[in-house]
Amino acid sequence: MKEALVYLLVITIAEIVTVIIEPMWGIVCHIMVLVAVILHSALISRQTHQQLLLSLALVPLVRIISLSMPLTDIPQIWWHPVIYAPLLAAAVMVARVLNLRAKDIGLSLGFFPVQLVVALSGLVLGVAEYFILKPEPEIVELTWQAIWLPALIFLTCTGFVEEFIFRGVMQRTALGALGWWGIVYVSLLFAILHMGFLSWIDLAFVFAVALFFGWVVKRTGSLLGVTLAHGITNIVLYLVAPFLF
Repeated sequence: MKEALVYLLVITIAEIVTVIIEPMWGIVCHIMVLVAVILHSALISRQTHQQLLLSLALVPLVRIISLSMPLTDIPQIWWHPVIYAPLLAAAVMVARVLNLRAKDIGLSLGFFPVQLVVALSGLVLGVAEYFILKPEPEIVELTWQAIWLPALIFLTCTGFVEEFIFRGVMQRTALGALGWWGIVYVSLLFAILHMGFLSWIDLAFVFAVALFFGWVVKRTGSLLGVTLAHGITNIVLYLVAPFLF
């Protein structure tokens, strides 16, 4: 599907503009992509391609919302629920429009022992990404009182919402249009949205993790393990590892 490659290219260009040139122009580029994919999905006749294009609208929407909200007066940890609440609503709406059932997008428990093993991989992934990015901690001290709420926010926002969007809705439509290459396609999109860290090593790392998460969801039919792994990765990366290392 050549249209999918074209949109991958223009989303990449929009991210380059955002990161290197000017965020405001990046927002403009992403708005143009958003309008284009929605109009294109309405005009195309093949259902699988139409579904993929409509789900692609979630990618520029992620960046438009995250870049345009005035969050300077809000503590950083609260940025996540403010940004991800409307994104979750949009993803649920797209899933309903496309008549995707809960089972279609991984909203099932799957085989719990396997999901638990996948979830625990987040410990290793979090430490690995910490040594790539070395971020500052998002809490002032490593105590249960300081960590429980940010940890819950990471599990529900970056964990569940991002996995619901990418490995749930988008991967389902990409697999329908592109076959197994759909996992690679969604993983590339996911990695591109991490360009803001300005690290080629992290881009490669995120792409590899996204491939792993995508494969797990395809094989198990469940988002549970990758949701927990994603949340734990960010908990270790931003809350735990900065104090331990």
